[in-house]
Amino acid sequence: MTQLPAFTLADGAGRARSFPANRPALLAFVKEDCPTCDLSMPLVEAAHAAFGGAVDVLAIGQEAAGNALLVERHALTAPMLDDSALRISYAWDLDTVPTVVLADADGRERRRFAGFGREDWRALFAELAALCGVEAPARDWDEWPASRPGCGSRSVEPGIAERLAAEAEGSPLRARRIEVGADDDLHEFLYDQGLTDGLPVVPPTPARVLRMLAGATRDPQDVVAVIPPNLAPATVEKVAINAVMAGCRPEYLPVVIAAVEACCTEEFNAHGVWATTMGAAPAVVVNGPIRHRIGMNMGLGALGQGNRANAAIGRALRLVMRNVGGARPGGTERSTLGTPMKYTLSFAEWEERSPWAPMHVEKGFAPDDDVVSVFPATSGPQLIVDQTSRTARALSGSLGLGMAAVGHALTPTGHVLLVVCPEHADTIWRDGWSKDQVRAHVMEVTAMPLRERLATADAGGMEPSAFGPDGPTEEQLDRVWSKFRSPEFIHVAVAGSEAGKFSAVLGGWASAPVSRKIENIP
Repeated sequence: MTQLPAFTLADGAGRARSFPANRPALLAFVKEDCPTCDLSMPLVEAAHAAFGGAVDVLAIGQEAAGNALLVERHALTAPMLDDSALRISYAWDLDTVPTVVLADADGRERRRFAGFGREDWRALFAELAALCGVEAPARDWDEWPASRPGCGSRSVEPGIAERLAAEAEGSPLRARRIEVGADDDLHEFLYDQGLTDGLPVVPPTPARVLRMLAGATRDPQDVVAVIPPNLAPATVEKVAINAVMAGCRPEYLPVVIAAVEACCTEEFNAHGVWATTMGAAPAVVVNGPIRHRIGMNMGLGALGQGNRANAAIGRALRLVMRNVGGARPGGTERSTLGTPMKYTLSFAEWEERSPWAPMHVEKGFAPDDDVVSVFPATSGPQLIVDQTSRTARALSGSLGLGMAAVGHALTPTGHVLLVVCPEHADTIWRDGWSKDQVRAHVMEVTAMPLRERLATADAGGMEPSAFGPDGPTEEQLDRVWSKFRSPEFIHVAVAGSEAGKFSAVLGGWASAPVSRKIENIP
């Protein structure tokens, strides 16, 4: 006879029940949403009533909430043990529920059947009666159907089976594994499964994912965030899988984790960012010493191609949102035109080249903190060219006028990210201007009376009806409106080549940028 795996599980009262317990045992593995389990429960209870004095009759349920429902529905007095973690179901090699097993006092299997069989139960009751030395209770077996198929055990469901196997092997990996045919083109397969952004990805083999996980100290099964729109939990492991696919090195993983956390805050409103027809995407800015450790580009071409860390970090964030959260074009992602930023946009601020406090310090972090900021960008990077201004006032005015066209030239906007190139920063700093002075002048040069911002036959703008059925009053028409809600809505970072007087602005969406400290760095 086969020796069955021992276990200890809690019953509904929280009492620990162990198997084997030096008594014969009848065990029925069940789940609440299985009709055949429902059919079997009265017989489990009958066995407990008839033979419970000599045999441990135990129902073992696979869902905590469902277990309580089964107990209530069938007025069960037989103990219901909680195997919602499914470790015992896996160890006992179940593929179907109900599975009924009779074991001797030493835990060796005497009888097993799955599903419902009238003759199986009749024979089981006869064996239990002989085992206990009693008469089998009278029962009209003809009232029961001859047979019914069972349902799939939760322990073999996709995703769960892989997790249980990994736990049994001691592996930190729990994600469902996808088998690829020997003759399949791997890149075409991944694209056909909808797992890519349209470009080839690095296949996330177990070995690569394990190497990626070594880049952070956090437990692989920790939940980083719940990702909209599907509200799917993203574990560190799932973030690492997508970081592999994006081409990240392990040392990038803490940055990606922090960026995912930032995106999944109420302030950032990731669901809106993905779903808006305006076409928003997360732009990632990294501050702190980690910029140098992982080799991020903050100089020449910082917002463009060519640097692995910049490209892969932004892409990994986007793949997590797509593959875990379900934000896919044509589904919940409804951008009218789309933007290349939906592939990736990530860069580091060149703090050492900036005359001002870096962006993360302005947001309350310490200078030596490693910080990632995500900005919900809808436009840009829009180049602002000024090769002639020689004063802070003139150059800040040029930057402001370039920023005034973000979204719509006549309509006020929310947050913007201004990326100032080093030469422009030098020009401004020669006059000793702070960031706040730059912001104040931008507010000034982009201000105009409401009457000049209203829609006309020649150009759209603010709708008069927004001010009431009669439109704005004369006093309101004379009120001056800046392009930007307040100076705090203008975020400033320094990046770019030493040569070239070209700065850029990224327009924002309705939500706010969010910053998170980068932690769990080995």
